[in-house]
Amino acid sequence: MFDVDWMGLLTREVLRERGAALIAESCAWAVGLSDRPHHRRRAGRVVPSGLTVGERAATGQRLGSEEDGRVDLGDAAPGSFQDALDMIGADGRLVAERFDDEVLVPFVGETCRLAGERARATRPAAWAELADDLGEDPDDVTGVVRAADWAAPLRIDAEHLVLAALRDVPLIEVEAEGLPLSLVRAAEAAARSAVVPEPAPVPDETLAGALFLARAALEGSGCTVPVPPDEADLLLAAFGDTGLEPEEVPSVLPHLPVEEATITRIAAVLER
Repeated sequence: MFDVDWMGLLTREVLRERGAALIAESCAWAVGLSDRPHHRRRAGRVVPSGLTVGERAATGQRLGSEEDGRVDLGDAAPGSFQDALDMIGADGRLVAERFDDEVLVPFVGETCRLAGERARATRPAAWAELADDLGEDPDDVTGVVRAADWAAPLRIDAEHLVLAALRDVPLIEVEAEGLPLSLVRAAEAAARSAVVPEPAPVPDETLAGALFLARAALEGSGCTVPVPPDEADLLLAAFGDTGLEPEEVPSVLPHLPVEEATITRIAAVLER
C-alpha cells in the first residue's frame, strides 16, 4: 500500500508558508465584531445582554458563554480574540463555528489544493501513484484532494496557528489590524456584485409545490437575504416547520436567494 503521509506533511508545510496570510484573513474577518450586540443565554433563550461586544470587552467582562462555550476556549482573557470566538451569536451558534465555516474551511481547502499542485509538479510519479490509489485522475487536483481528505486534520492545525498568534490579543486590536484587508475584501465583493449574473435555472414544474413552501419558509424565517452560511441552520429549521421534506431541499435551494457557501453547508447537514 502506498504511503500517503508525505502528502499530509506537504499540506502542513504549505500551511506554515501561508501562516501570515491566514492571520491576516482572520483579522479581516473579525472586523465589525465589536459593533454587534452581545448575546447570552437566559432561561434557555438567547437574548441580548444590553451591550455591544465592544462595550462589554471594554469593561473587562467575559464575552464567552459558560453554558455554550468550548472547553478549549474557556480560559480566554476577557475581551480577547479567543474570548470573542467563545461567545454565541443571535442564532445561538458559537462565533467559533462561524469562524470555522467562513475562514478556516475555505483557507484550508485552498492550502490543500496548492499543496496538490506543488506535489504534481515536483513529484509527478508519486502524485500519479497516489491519485491511482485513490481512484482519481492525477490531472484533477481538486478531486484528489477531496478524496484524500487532508483538510480535516489540517483545519485543526490552522486553528492552532491562529490561536497561537491571536489568542490573548484584545479584539479591538485584532480588528484594527484587519481593517485594511477587510476594505479590500469589501471592494472585491462590490466588484463581483456589479457583474451581471447568469440567469437562474428555470424551476422544473414538478417543483412548484416544494418551491412555494421553500419561499414561504424563507420569508418567515427572518434570515438575511441572500442567506449567509451562518444562518443555514435557521433556514433549514424554517424549511422543516413549513413541511418541506429533506429530500426536496437540494432541489429548491438553487432557485432561492441563498449564498453558494450556505447551500454547501445545508447539503453537508442533510448528508449527516
